[in-house]
Amino acid sequence: MIQVTHRELMPGVRLTAVHTDKFKSNVLSLSLLAPLAAETASANALLPCVLRRGTARHPDMEALSAALDDLYGGSIEPSVRKKGETQAVGFVASFLDDAYAPGETHILEDAAGLLGDLLLRPATESGGFRRDYVEGERANLIDRIQAQINEKRAYSLLRLTQEMCAGEPFGVDKLGDAARAAALTPEGLWERYQALLSQAPIELYYCGSAPADRVAEALTSALAGLPRTGTPERPGCGVRAEVSHEAPRLVTESLDVTQGKLALGFRTGGSCVWTEDFPALMVFNALYGGTPTSKLFLNVREKLSLCYFASSTLEKCKGVLMVSSGIESGSFEKAKAEILAQLENCRQGAIEDWEITAARQAIISSLSATLDAQGRLEDFWLGQAAAGLEEAPQALARRIGAVTRDQVAAAAHKLALDTIYFLKGKEG
Repeated sequence: MIQVTHRELMPGVRLTAVHTDKFKSNVLSLSLLAPLAAETASANALLPCVLRRGTARHPDMEALSAALDDLYGGSIEPSVRKKGETQAVGFVASFLDDAYAPGETHILEDAAGLLGDLLLRPATESGGFRRDYVEGERANLIDRIQAQINEKRAYSLLRLTQEMCAGEPFGVDKLGDAARAAALTPEGLWERYQALLSQAPIELYYCGSAPADRVAEALTSALAGLPRTGTPERPGCGVRAEVSHEAPRLVTESLDVTQGKLALGFRTGGSCVWTEDFPALMVFNALYGGTPTSKLFLNVREKLSLCYFASSTLEKCKGVLMVSSGIESGSFEKAKAEILAQLENCRQGAIEDWEITAARQAIISSLSATLDAQGRLEDFWLGQAAAGLEEAPQALARRIGAVTRDQVAAAAHKLALDTIYFLKGKEG
């Protein structure tokens, strides 16, 4: 039995507590929510990595490891995520549930205290962050940003996002950009840290067997020194319903690759996680390209062999759907035409009974599996929190089960092709 409660612990600090005894470990996370912006994304992404290097009581990685060992081998890792046009940065902790610890051990309070220390009492020098910690983690961040080009499938979607949503917060990568990352200083990062502590909404999450009241008390105590100026406002999200140009834009890039990457970005006509037709949009995505039984997989890849892979993903908080495919460079026009032809089939309601049944069941099974995986469950609730929603996976699954063929076709009709990105090999 899973029981979920939501409560505000202090201004702008909200707790989602999932009470369950099905796991031997607990998950505890803390996320500061900030609007995605090119000017601050790199600093925000760097911050949890620097904070994770040490606290006032445990000033280096060795001392922190010893403190985690005292929590029966617990872990606390920095986290940087993008939820719509919100950047969520902080920590995700995992530790043994008290029910499986010897004696009257209270691991939860110690874990919450360590999390509070990481956020509020970092290792410092001269009233700011340690320079060596900032410089080391800054180099790691730049490496992560620059390494994104090495995974060409993910890189093509990143570039599609940047081109399609240029000028919109959604076009900013969760890690920011290398140039701004390289310009970060200990003094500038400290200033950004103070701004987030005083202004950013904080989402707390707990999953384990402890009662919600005990969790709230432990976290309220751990964050007692949090400086606040007023009640923080949650970041908004701009869903652009229509394309911003008459014809789809084509962006072509050449790199040293043997397999081309074709990515198509669609606006969903305003349909998103906040609209009534969201379940239909989810089923359409699953039916179109989101599952191994989708039209893109079975037709474009398997039947016609036009792609090495072909799939679609839905950005629920932005109203954007993206198709990703790997093709021979000479197959660009044929592959693009067939990807769009399968969309037209959906619009016309050319959907077999087994297709819509499989699509609905795939989503329902995924939501059910979320309840059995602590990491996925934490990420689901963070996404809900960023969107300002409290709908549980089970409730969403019930709505998915009621979606009809006509509703799927209506969702497909609202899609409009905005941008095409093609990554091809260098000629010669």
